[in-house]
Amino acid sequence: MDKRLDPEALADGVRQGNRTALSRAITLVESTRADHRTAAAAVLDRLAGACGPSIRIGLSGIPGVGKSTLVDAFGTMLTEAGHKVAVLAVDPSSARTGGSILGDKTRMPRLSVDPAAYIRPSPSSGTLGGVAARTRETMLLCEAAGFDVVIVETMGVGQSEIVVAEMVDLVLLLMIAGGGDELQGIKKGILEIADIIAMNKADGDNAMRAKAAAAEIRAALNILTPRSAAWQVPVLTVSGLGGEGLATLWDDIQRFRAIHEADGSFAARRAEQRVHWLKAAIDDGIRRRILADENIRAELEAGEAAVRAGERAPTAVAEAILDRLGFGATPLD
Repeated sequence: MDKRLDPEALADGVRQGNRTALSRAITLVESTRADHRTAAAAVLDRLAGACGPSIRIGLSGIPGVGKSTLVDAFGTMLTEAGHKVAVLAVDPSSARTGGSILGDKTRMPRLSVDPAAYIRPSPSSGTLGGVAARTRETMLLCEAAGFDVVIVETMGVGQSEIVVAEMVDLVLLLMIAGGGDELQGIKKGILEIADIIAMNKADGDNAMRAKAAAAEIRAALNILTPRSAAWQVPVLTVSGLGGEGLATLWDDIQRFRAIHEADGSFAARRAEQRVHWLKAAIDDGIRRRILADENIRAELEAGEAAVRAGERAPTAVAEAILDRLGFGATPLD
C-alpha cells in the first residue's frame, strides 16, 4: 500500500500534530476516488475518539461584511493567548467550471504565517449551505491534530447557509451597519439560529452607526423566540481592522460554552450532529454507488432525459432506481 494512504500512519501523524499528515488526510476526505474514500474512512474511524476539548464556531455573514479580516485579528488574538486555531475557509465554486479562487489565505496575512494556526481553504463544490462538502470530516481531523478552536468561515450565500448550524457548536453572525444587513438578516431567518451577533467595522466614523444598528438588532431579537431559555443572544460591536470588541466576543463564546455544558445541551448537540453526519454519509454513499454502477447510471441518465422532457415524474424514476439497488418500497414514516 502507498504509505501516503496508510490509515494507521496518517492517523498517527495527525495525532502528533504533523501538518503534512493533516493536509494529506484532509485531501483524502475531499477526494472522490474510491481508494481515497476507503482510506479516508479508515483514518476518520481511528481518530473518532482522539479529539480533545474544542469549540466549533460557524462564522456567517454576507460577502463584504469583513469575515476574513475579523478571523485574522480574532484568531491572532487567540493564538497569542495560547490557543491553536484552525480556520476552514470556504470559497464558492463556479457553477460552470467547478473552479474556485481559494484566496482566503491572502486575506488573513497574520494568521496564515502563525505557527499556532492552520488555514484550510476549500471549494464549496456546489454544496448548499455555504460550506464545503467535507467540512465535518475536516473539523474532526483538525481537532484530532490538537486545534482547540475551529472556525468555519462560510461564503455567505443566503438562506441555505443555515446548514452550518448543524455542524458547529455556536453560530456567530457578522453584520455591518448601513448595508441593509439588518432587514436582510431578518428575512433570511438567520437571526433565529445565531448564537452571537457582532456588528463589524465599528471603528472611526462608522462606530456610532454600528452602535445604533446593534440597538436595532437587539430590539428585533425581542420578537423572536430564543433557541435556548438559558441564553440571551448578545449583540456586540467589533472591529476586525482595529481589534475593538474581540476580547468581549471571546468572553461571550466562553460564557456560551460554560452555560450549555452545565445544562448538558452542549454534549447533546454534538451527539445529535454526529447522528446527522451519519445520515448524510449514508445519503452520499447511496448516490455514489448509483453513479458507480454503469447499468444504473445509464438508467439514471435515461430517467433524467425523461424527466427533463416532462415524460416521467422524478419520484417514479427515483423509486425505480432504488428498486434496482434492492431497497424496495419503504413507508414514508
